[in-house]
Amino acid sequence: MSDLANTYALITGATSGIGKATAYKFAANKVNLILCARRQERMEDIATDITSRFGVEVLIHVTDVRNKQEVEAFHAYVQSQNIVPSVLVNNAGLASGKDKLQAGSVDDWEQMIDTNIKGLLYVTRTFLPDMIAKNNGHVINIGSTAGHLVYPEGNVYNATKYAVKALNEGINLDLVGTNLRCCSIDPGACETEFSVVRFHGDESKAKKVYEGFEPLHPEDIADAIWYVCNAPKHVNITNMVVYPTAQRNVFVMDRKV
Repeated sequence: MSDLANTYALITGATSGIGKATAYKFAANKVNLILCARRQERMEDIATDITSRFGVEVLIHVTDVRNKQEVEAFHAYVQSQNIVPSVLVNNAGLASGKDKLQAGSVDDWEQMIDTNIKGLLYVTRTFLPDMIAKNNGHVINIGSTAGHLVYPEGNVYNATKYAVKALNEGINLDLVGTNLRCCSIDPGACETEFSVVRFHGDESKAKKVYEGFEPLHPEDIADAIWYVCNAPKHVNITNMVVYPTAQRNVFVMDRKV
């Protein structure tokens, strides 16, 4: 049994995609959960299903990570339960729009910056001191291959994921002298609600992103997170880049179309 059994994992953006898959992966291995997301009904359904299937404790809190006061209220709730997470998964993130910079939407930019950068900062700044006081734990930041190589019309989204990469490196430096570890897991093409959100609900455009090859599935990234968190205590995997086999970098893709 994993050393994480009976501890708590905190997952942001837990109602879909990688966040949801990670919740199920950890619960299947007897890890209790602290879930936050904006969609209350969906989060309640997930919590009920996980509890009935795996018998673990699932705490939920409606939280928009872009809102510092909501993150602080979430933290106060977790503290009131006398719980310190052993794993923090900063999963909440998105892409919005795919325009050239000179034609970009400022609203799209602010949504990406506020979620991908400031949300990660708010949550980490709020919960990390408790984990440091316990001197044990793992921070997992969900980055992207978009944080390694810029692609056309990626501009601000690329910038936010480069920021996640830099913050991940900075967190690791700031944790020197503790037992805490920190890793950025950076997926390539992974089929979630990501492209639907990026194209503002246009499912036909979103579907074309994954045509002609098998992309990563959210469960693949959940497996990677589980692997990293269960590495021996003296091993700190600081970055993991994961592509589907058909994709070798942002630009090189074997599409059968």
